[in-house]
Amino acid sequence: MTIFKGSGVAIVTPFNEDGTINYEELARLLEFQIENQTDAIIIAGTTGEASTLTDEEQLALIDFTVKKVDGRIPVIAGTGSNDTRHGISLSVEASKLGVDGLLMVTPYYNKCTQGGLIKHFTAMAEKVDVPIILYSVPGRTQVNIEPETVYELSKVDNIVGLKDATGDLAYAVEVMRLCGPDFALYSGNDDIIVPILSVGGVGVISVLANVVPKETHDMVDFYLQGRVKESAALQLKYKPLIDALFAEVNPIPVKKALELMDYKVGSLRLPLTEATLATTARLEELMKEAGLI
Repeated sequence: MTIFKGSGVAIVTPFNEDGTINYEELARLLEFQIENQTDAIIIAGTTGEASTLTDEEQLALIDFTVKKVDGRIPVIAGTGSNDTRHGISLSVEASKLGVDGLLMVTPYYNKCTQGGLIKHFTAMAEKVDVPIILYSVPGRTQVNIEPETVYELSKVDNIVGLKDATGDLAYAVEVMRLCGPDFALYSGNDDIIVPILSVGGVGVISVLANVVPKETHDMVDFYLQGRVKESAALQLKYKPLIDALFAEVNPIPVKKALELMDYKVGSLRLPLTEATLATTARLEELMKEAGLI
């Protein structure tokens, strides 16, 4: 039930000047991704500012994306919540819209136990038929899904993978040791895509791919083809740009990068603010070197 192998873009949500979602520009971004061989669209995730979308906006965003992509590549919707009932509601409604999978982040703020995580994710998985990717990002949520917990959750029929944004390779190794090759591991950190692939990962859910979709696709595709040196060369080449894209909290820098590429992505919703002059200057420098602007 692996939803995709390769590069899935954690796509931004463009806004109009009045703060509403800019669907015309989202359509343009989606076409840019598909034309450049991105393997999946992850909509309404962290990079998409889902935490400041209303439920109505989030579901409308998912609906638009499913219709625009029209089956050309998988669409995975972020529907995680720190309230299990709320997560169930979002997941059920998103499933009705025809998504190919769901991305469910660990409950934030509540800081539940590992037993609580098992009950939380199982309760949501039982209410939908589509495959689910767990999302562990303790730097944001203060909660990690321990490897043994991932293993227990992997026994649920439609929990098929994990987005690992821990940045801890030993964690990834242990997850794969316990869960085996049929469980899909995705890097949640662009700076360690190749290392994650080396321990059995099948792809990345990427911020970098917003800016260089073809190259991010190639990085994964080359590795999966056995062209390891070429894959590693791309990882090393784009490391400075990756660092710049995370110089401030995501998605502040990547929205600025897309703006520099003449995409009308608009501002960020508070409490996120615009990129600093230093971050902007660094992005301009690196993107000119890469021929992006």
